[in-house]
Amino acid sequence: MADVELPRTINQLRLAAGAARTGSWAMPVIDSKASIRSCYEPLGPVCVFGPNNFPFAFNSASGGDFAAAIAAGNPVIAKANSSHPETTRRFAALAMEAIEQTGLPAATVQLIYRTTHEDGERMVSDHRCGATGYTGSRSAGLALKAAADAAGKPIYLELSSVNPVVLTPAALAERGEKLVDEFVGSVLMGAGQFCTNPGLVLVVKGEASDKFVASVAEKFAAATPGTLLSPAVTKSLGRAIETLVGAGAKLLTGGGEPLPGRCARANTWMSASGKQFLADPEIFQTEAFGNASLVVVADDVDQLVAIIDSLEGNLTGCIYSKTDGDDSDYDPIAFALAPKVGRLLNDKMPTGVAVSPAMNHGGPYPATGHPGFTAVGIPASMIRFAKLTCYDNVRDSRLPWLLQDKNPTGKTWRCIDGEWTTR
Repeated sequence: MADVELPRTINQLRLAAGAARTGSWAMPVIDSKASIRSCYEPLGPVCVFGPNNFPFAFNSASGGDFAAAIAAGNPVIAKANSSHPETTRRFAALAMEAIEQTGLPAATVQLIYRTTHEDGERMVSDHRCGATGYTGSRSAGLALKAAADAAGKPIYLELSSVNPVVLTPAALAERGEKLVDEFVGSVLMGAGQFCTNPGLVLVVKGEASDKFVASVAEKFAAATPGTLLSPAVTKSLGRAIETLVGAGAKLLTGGGEPLPGRCARANTWMSASGKQFLADPEIFQTEAFGNASLVVVADDVDQLVAIIDSLEGNLTGCIYSKTDGDDSDYDPIAFALAPKVGRLLNDKMPTGVAVSPAMNHGGPYPATGHPGFTAVGIPASMIRFAKLTCYDNVRDSRLPWLLQDKNPTGKTWRCIDGEWTTR
């Protein structure tokens, strides 16, 4: 936690602070001839629902949604996750200290604990709510979305993702054992409790893929299962495995009852044929959140592409291709996969999300509620919690500082009469 999550949290807070200081995130645009100016401005109170798996970096009182909303100028109502309420309370207390030191309004950060589903729906649909950021289960998120949509309130959701990893025949033939190690390390990291965990692997039938599937099974069986976040996660993972096996997936290793004495399940590796998957793609995309994954073995590359065409939206999609020379299978696979994901990776597992302005931690539904936004990556993530405001013939002294003729900071990039400049 101290070596990974804390530095990440501090980094994204600093990036948010820098964006708030310069104001460039607001994309100020000035048309001096028409006397029209525009920029993004705060929406109003933002409700943030944090997940259970990242108590620092995605915390409702310290994480990415919180940082983006605050930096955009909004007060935040943080909903503490019941898995780590004391951690959230501590972050909120630190935020209150900063509020007092800087003279911000006392209600800039507010914290609430466990609520009923009905109260959560009332909060996101309240006329005073500017927008909501949510990371969590699909069922709870969609209930909140229905309430917010009915009230015309923006809500940005991160819901579920199986993060398909495609291994081309040439890649497996070239470095199959290395890919086994990369995949096993990725899927078992943190007991598989990353939103970018590779829960679906696509290969083409053949000797190299057979060896890959068998080697993964051996390594899964030999590895000590990690600890899951809670009894609820343990039960949910068990239900997902039962659903997949009940649909016809073959259990290669793992499954069974929870391990005695702790929240844990055996590392689980399942397989299905391309024909099985295409017969019922929805059920075979059941998210098994935890140390489990499903491999689908296609008859050929054409069937593999058909499987990709049947996928729901995902946060990430990976293609492992031949590194020594060109791989003719890459282009048709990438053409099918790119529209299905928010982040396309080549020869790299998806686990982990870099805090970078270029990062997109989003994707088509049901990965998120809208494919045009990201939950990670400042300044882009700030736009979710802002409204575009146009000022027509408003006197300079009455304009927001970003749009006044004199640039107060000298560091803010502004579009003035079609030219981006810091003047």
